[in-house]
Amino acid sequence: MSLPPPPPGPLPLRRRRRRPTLLGLCTEGLYRVSGNKTDQDNIQKQFDQDHSINLVSMEVTVNAVAGALKAFFADLPDPLIPYSLHPELLEAAKIPDKIERLHALKEIVKKFHPVNYDVFRYVITHLNRVSQQNKINLMTADNLSICFWPTLMRPDFENREFLSTTKIHQSVVETFIQQCQFFFYNGEIVETTNTVAPPPPSNPGQLVEPMVPLQLPPPLQPQLIQPQLQTDPLGII
Repeated sequence: MSLPPPPPGPLPLRRRRRRPTLLGLCTEGLYRVSGNKTDQDNIQKQFDQDHSINLVSMEVTVNAVAGALKAFFADLPDPLIPYSLHPELLEAAKIPDKIERLHALKEIVKKFHPVNYDVFRYVITHLNRVSQQNKINLMTADNLSICFWPTLMRPDFENREFLSTTKIHQSVVETFIQQCQFFFYNGEIVETTNTVAPPPPSNPGQLVEPMVPLQLPPPLQPQLIQPQLQTDPLGII
């Protein structure tokens, strides 16, 4: 005779945490669709007071949390990807051979300050997880890099010469998202169909195609990034 089924009870912690995680990762247009500005400001205000805030209890949308995260990085005193390494990253991105290019980028990432490196790995790992749900959320590594590279690199948009390298900037962040396991976890290189952005035109007078102005998140108060990161209560990261 078979045993009766166990009485109903609370889900194990792992299963309970997975439900909001999937909700966040599978939200259509994550990081592309704007969240409520008031909710974003409220998240930042409460985070200023208590870094262990419970986002679930705040009853805010996933897009509001995503917007607050982007705004946090946009308002740091310096970008997460250090300005001093931008030239090296752009040159490495132009290397024709894929394997050589990826190894060159990997060596440059090792030059990040330890805190920047830890946070960058954390963010890229999250974006890689988001991209794995692209059939549902419609956010591929390409789409995510378009949303995040201006926030993570914060270039000088008023510099006319910069307009010819915007695609290369984006390709750098896209590559990090695609090859997350290789860069940070000693994993294998992933085969992708994307190509590297071409170098800027040799003729200084030749302009690139007109670009849609980038809309950066509204500024919020900067916070010091802690080396020891805690899991997001909502399970988004």
